[in-house]
Order: sequence, then C-alpha cells, then structure tokens
Amino acid sequence: MIKPLYNNVLLKKEKAANETKSGIILTQKEKTKDYAVVVALSDNKEVKINDKVYEMPLKVGDKVMYKKYSGTDIKEDDEEYILINAEDILGIVE
Repeated sequence: MIKPLYNNVLLKKEKAANETKSGIILTQKEKTKDYAVVVALSDNKEVKINDKVYEMPLKVGDKVMYKKYSGTDIKEDDEEYILINAEDILGIVE
C-alpha cells in the first residue's frame, strides 16, 4: 500500500455504475466516477491551503469529491487509485 506524504491523500476510485437502483441500464456515456473513498492519509494533522493552515478534515473511509484533472492515477491489483493533494478535494459526500 502507498503511504501519502505531506498534504497528499490516497483515494480509491469508485467503479462506475452500469445500472441505476431502479434497474435502468446506463450507456458508457452516462457512466460516471464522480467520487472516491479515502484509503490513506499522510501523518500530517494539518493541511496548508492558500497559505492558511487548517486541521485535516478527512479520515479513512470518507467518500469525497475531487477536482477532475488533478492527482496521479495509480492502478494496482485491478484497483484504481488516485494520489491527490488535499487541496484538490472539494467536499465530503454524506
């Protein structure tokens, strides 16, 4: 497993659904991966964003939304991960 350093967070990409809850089959164009799950954090308890220091708001298991073209994609054992700066995480999905 990868251990993030500094302000980085390791996310596991969620697989795109190919069917809605009601059973409607989605086309490839409609499939989305709009969130990921936090699987590892750096040891930093604080995050520096735009020259301000904040307490790390994330924990392992949080489902988050992130900037679309940020981070580094990693594929390991048929799983897709993204190593991303905490600054590029937009919000926690509840």
